Amino acid sequence: MIADRMRFPEGPAWDGKGNLYVSSCYGGYILKISSNGSLKLIDSAASQNMKQTNGLTVYKDENVYACDYGLGAILKISPDGKSEIFINGYEGKKFNRPNDLAFDEQGNLYFTDPKSHGKDELDGRIFKVDIKSKVITLLADRLAFPNGIAFSPNGKKLFVCESAKNRILTFRVNDNGTLSDKTIFAELPGGDPDGLAFDAEGNLYVAHFGGNAIYVLSPNGEIKEKIITPGKNPSNLEFGGEDMKTLFITEDETNSVYSLQVEIPGLKLFSSPSNK
Repeated sequence: MIADRMRFPEGPAWDGKGNLYVSSCYGGYILKISSNGSLKLIDSAASQNMKQTNGLTVYKDENVYACDYGLGAILKISPDGKSEIFINGYEGKKFNRPNDLAFDEQGNLYFTDPKSHGKDELDGRIFKVDIKSKVITLLADRLAFPNGIAFSPNGKKLFVCESAKNRILTFRVNDNGTLSDKTIFAELPGGDPDGLAFDAEGNLYVAHFGGNAIYVLSPNGEIKEKIITPGKNPSNLEFGGEDMKTLFITEDETNSVYSLQVEIPGLKLFSSPSNK
């Protein structure tokens, strides 16, 4: 355990420089965890530009991008902790509940925007935003609570958890950044597939919320390993450490963050500051 008493921790993000950022969804703050201990990066009580963050990712410029489901917005947070609303809606309406996000190799930010949590309530969406122009594109809709999101190692496929249907979807990423060829990659009953992360060999790690486990899926979707978690609600995960062989896990029954050493290193994200 590397942090506790976090009130629904989520969205772990490794900056490639020894720091892990974690959202406290119900606590209203983001924690920066380093070798020197933990400290609050930013608290919603101190800023109108932050309320309840979830998914986080660190871009090459060292800014943290955050899904804020309380504000219905995507935030941009500077290294010194100053938060600004980056985008907050589409076609004149606020986003529903931005959940998780990932950059592609070109620097476009993809994010999930769920609303209702029912398998027959198809009101979830996936968006893309050009971070330079802030042009927003609706990529997919009619999804049952789209949640965790991650690009395949070659960037040609996008993986998205459709949590309310207990499954993981894949989309083909076209040359213009749009999505096509939606396919069911894997089904994981008994809990909600939540956060996602790839290792360097293309295995997909899945936080199975309510299922008391992290599943490791092969590139063809078969279960290779089941890692039992300290609580029943693992919410998200991220590879980090100097050799990328540390798996960080947020867990919401114990309200804690854990670390686990693995043999195969994690995939370095396209957006990582270490990939400059």
